[in-house]
Amino acid sequence: MKKKILFRWAKVLILLYCIIGIAVYYLQDKLLFHPVAVDRQTDYHFTQPYNEVNLTYNKETNLNIIQFKSDTPKGAVLYFHGNKENVSHYAAYAADFTRHGYEVWMMDYPGFGKSTGKFSEEDLYKYALVLYKLARSRWAPDHIILYGKSLGTGVAAQLAAVRDCRRLILECPYYSMTSLARRYLFLYPVGSILHYKFPTNEYLPAVTAPITIFHGTDDGVVSYSNASRLKALLKPGDEFITIDGGGHNDLHNFSEFRKRLDGIMIK
Repeated sequence: MKKKILFRWAKVLILLYCIIGIAVYYLQDKLLFHPVAVDRQTDYHFTQPYNEVNLTYNKETNLNIIQFKSDTPKGAVLYFHGNKENVSHYAAYAADFTRHGYEVWMMDYPGFGKSTGKFSEEDLYKYALVLYKLARSRWAPDHIILYGKSLGTGVAAQLAAVRDCRRLILECPYYSMTSLARRYLFLYPVGSILHYKFPTNEYLPAVTAPITIFHGTDDGVVSYSNASRLKALLKPGDEFITIDGGGHNDLHNFSEFRKRLDGIMIK
């Protein structure tokens, strides 16, 4: 009798294991990305002056870019945002850079805001390069800052690894998406299941520009312990700035974050 019960439970556990694995494999895009689409005819109403640019990448993909202006621009910050909503959610952060004389160019990923089409991890890298080339048509590399927030840190890090820039700034980065997933899916072959790896740890050693990382000790999305593994990959002169008590979406509320970011921008 006990053997039958154990066998029955074993079948249930195996079935649950398979169901969870299959769900993660096929539904991970919905778990990872939370976009809010905007009709292309809709007008944005940002508090700062801006230009709106639409780039046709292919017959399915349109990349919508918002360029926040500065009165006397001395360069551009290419801002790669997180995994939710669209540029409207991140627009308020543009003032951190425009007041220091930098334009801020935010590109929505396909499915976010007015951008259309589908994407893979490799596609995101290609779209980032398109944005960089657009900036290079106007600015030299030492006038371009690459900024990644949360999900966008992997995109920004990859771009900085293959193109020159003034500085790479990462807000709440992960060691890799694979390492994050292993925390929750330790029983699964994560490397085979995940469609998105974003190996920031592999990109940082190839970045020749100065690197600044901001991370909060109370980050509940990307743990501080995960991000702190990146410290070993930084070169002399790079910075890993710890924001004591900072979470994943509130670093901007901390005076230490604002002070250190201002210090970087006025250099």
